[in-house]
Amino acid sequence: MKNSLYALLALLCVLWHPVALSAAANHVATPIDLTSATLGWICIAIFVLAYILVMLEEKLHMRKSKPVLVAAGLIWMLIGGYYVMNETPELTEHAFRHNLLEFSELMLFLLVAMTYINAMEERRLFDALRVWMVRRGFSFRALFWLSGLLAFVISPIADNLTTALLMCAVAMKVGQGDKQFINLSCINIVVAANAGGAFSPFGDITTLMVWQAGIVHFAEFFSLFFPALANYLVPALIMSLFVKNKKPAASDEQIELKRGARRIMVLFLVTIATAVSCHSLLHLPPVLGMMMGLGYLQFFGYFLRTTLPNSLDKKRAAAQQAGDQERLQALGNVVPFDVFAKVSRAEWDTLLFFYGIVMCVGGLGFLGYLSLMSEVLYGGWSATAANVFLGVVSAVVDNIPVMFAVLSMQPEMSHGQWLLITLTAGVGGSLLSIGSAAGVALMGQARGYYTFFGHLKWTPVIALGYAASILVHLWLNAELFTVFD
Repeated sequence: MKNSLYALLALLCVLWHPVALSAAANHVATPIDLTSATLGWICIAIFVLAYILVMLEEKLHMRKSKPVLVAAGLIWMLIGGYYVMNETPELTEHAFRHNLLEFSELMLFLLVAMTYINAMEERRLFDALRVWMVRRGFSFRALFWLSGLLAFVISPIADNLTTALLMCAVAMKVGQGDKQFINLSCINIVVAANAGGAFSPFGDITTLMVWQAGIVHFAEFFSLFFPALANYLVPALIMSLFVKNKKPAASDEQIELKRGARRIMVLFLVTIATAVSCHSLLHLPPVLGMMMGLGYLQFFGYFLRTTLPNSLDKKRAAAQQAGDQERLQALGNVVPFDVFAKVSRAEWDTLLFFYGIVMCVGGLGFLGYLSLMSEVLYGGWSATAANVFLGVVSAVVDNIPVMFAVLSMQPEMSHGQWLLITLTAGVGGSLLSIGSAAGVALMGQARGYYTFFGHLKWTPVIALGYAASILVHLWLNAELFTVFD
């Protein structure tokens, strides 16, 4: 049992340092190719069954992390048992220790980023942005463009899921039950958020994986800006022709930012700069800078708590002098800022889903399936065809396992091709509503307005944007492609 538990995270280190595994193998043993064995087929069946349950999340109302966590455990227990029977358990044990370190880095990185986003949401920064857009009196067509452009601009920093939820709240507020407008806006937001997330390490888990792997450096992601922009603009231009050019009902809602809101946003930007500096200048893992940034937030949270009584006294005195009873009542309900409350509100289902998927794919890779897949795709096809195909696959199978599989396979291809798979895996999920976390989340938030079939109707238009982004990348970044292609 001990050895099978050690095997749970085996081979995940291939994600960032595949050489480490080969070095380990040289010291202990060579992994056995089990792709044609009964064990291999059983593991494939377990993974497929788990992923079917993931795709039925909306129907079953069951968190997507549950089936993949169980599947990961079963796959690695079977692998561990096989290697114990063959008296080579040290191979999986050694790999487990490397994998645990690498996965911990990525998970802590994401956890800090989610904590900052939750803190800014709790301080009402996103609510203030939503209300500002509603109160400006924009027409439906102007709001369609504004929400899409903001999704494209914000998602590289705040991640595509958070950005999509924010912009969807705007569309729902101004749409006032207009099903066509809300549906088109949600599709536009999903496409824009996924496209914006594709040219930044912070925009999506897949881009973060590529950056952490050291394959694409921080500044190099920005070479995908114009391809990502094309991916968003092409379908947006077509869909905007079908948006009614009328104005929504006026709103007098007002939002007051909580104390420290803007300073937390500044601290988040400083945290990102710290993480980038650690990785680019000091050649240290980015997670060092992110965890240091969590310390920034904790110190600021301490400052907010210790100065809260004085701040409330001043505000109460001003409200009493003005005779504002509503303001006095609101001040009586103020809750002190708590960093750990923001940590607890992180997207744990997403983090655990990511863990389960990586473990499942890592297990299948350990069995030899990723090598087989690499040989079929990158050996029999051109790298461009393989990367474009995998982008389409990510619309059905989440882009996380697709990108992890490619990083694990480590096919020999040019820098331009690595950027291409980063782009296609990021924006390919926009082809279907279930192809990205943003799309799945918006189907829940705008239930009855934004649906799978409502999105599917516009898939051909979105596919034009997908093709445009690839062509723009091949044209603008032609110098990054070499003889490996």
